[in-house]
Amino acid sequence: MSSQTRKALIKGASAQGIPVVSDSTSCTDGLADLVKKEGGIEIVDALAFISEKVLPVLKVQKKISSLALHPTCSGVQLGLNAAMHEIASAISDEVVIPENWACCGYAGDRGMLHPELTQSATRAEACEITARTFEKYASSNRPCEIGLSDATGQIYVHLLQLLEEASRP
Repeated sequence: MSSQTRKALIKGASAQGIPVVSDSTSCTDGLADLVKKEGGIEIVDALAFISEKVLPVLKVQKKISSLALHPTCSGVQLGLNAAMHEIASAISDEVVIPENWACCGYAGDRGMLHPELTQSATRAEACEITARTFEKYASSNRPCEIGLSDATGQIYVHLLQLLEEASRP
């Protein structure tokens, strides 16, 4: 599968000279590794793209009151936390990144196969989050959103989904 993905990226992105935008932070990291030996292919995470290109001209119509935000391991590795926080701050009056946030342990499908990993990894963060109520809960990677939803009993969604909702006329 990775071979097919690599070939498609090389054929499409390098021929067009346009960046490949990924809306899943761990996939951004993986795709960048997949094509790093190929010149001229730019892999961009959607958080960085939206923060740099879209947010400056986007009109937020309705802010949410409070947002619990879970950064991701890949986001830290790729240096995306500032972009993530900028987007979150544009749509929410209060953005809370738990002091005890850490890797959720979901690791792709590992959280489904071994839920005890996620339960253990998220225990401190879940205690902090469930100590109060937030209007919305977000992250930037679906496996992390599933893991945090399971750990807290709240529904975590992709931050860009909340941005889309907040910018509707």
